[in-house]
Amino acid sequence: MKVIEINNVHKIYNETEIPVRAVDGVTLCFDEAEFAAIVGPSGSGKTTLLNLIGGLDSPTSGEILIDGINLSGLKSSELIDFRMMNIGFVFQAYNLIPVLTAKENVEFIMNLQKWSRKERDERTFELLKAVGLYERADSRPAKMSGGQQQRIAVARALASRPRFVLADEPTANLDSKSAATLLEIMEKLNHEEKITFIFSTHDARVVKMAHRVITLEDGKVVSDDVRE
Repeated sequence: MKVIEINNVHKIYNETEIPVRAVDGVTLCFDEAEFAAIVGPSGSGKTTLLNLIGGLDSPTSGEILIDGINLSGLKSSELIDFRMMNIGFVFQAYNLIPVLTAKENVEFIMNLQKWSRKERDERTFELLKAVGLYERADSRPAKMSGGQQQRIAVARALASRPRFVLADEPTANLDSKSAATLLEIMEKLNHEEKITFIFSTHDARVVKMAHRVITLEDGKVVSDDVRE
């Protein structure tokens, strides 16, 4: 079942004399519970495409539909609510809230979604254990390494059981063991909870585990390899 449709999407930035075509006529569909990697050289449009799919940026032309809903047709407040209820994000820059502890960062979206205290506590500690940071629950981001912050960011993205997770280089700052653990967690949730995962990555470990690999060059799709 198609849950994400990207129809002839362009994203052009005009901040310089020569416009930059970050995404150039991309058409793709994603089915429920896909585990897909978007790859390509730096500047190929991977992060821009993820931001467009997640409604963090708007296409210059074309349309993006999630569950048949055209994101460009939503009001700003509706788009914020839609993202909060449906999409988990993992950013390269972590985007943790510095004044909150690891536990508070992980449960942040669940708070907004009005989960009960019991549900929040159970889910938060389950994920903190899974990413190996249970003992750092009360630490703030400034007291954690980059790899630890990345693991907290991944736990936060998974916490509210979103239907979609968009992850921009989720293993970039992790050692091999931590990266393998996180990928196993995400693959398990993909199978058990039917969460759709779309990664932007240079990491061969992510590419190896992905069931589908989409290659971008100069904002265009140059290959789309679906694996059995």
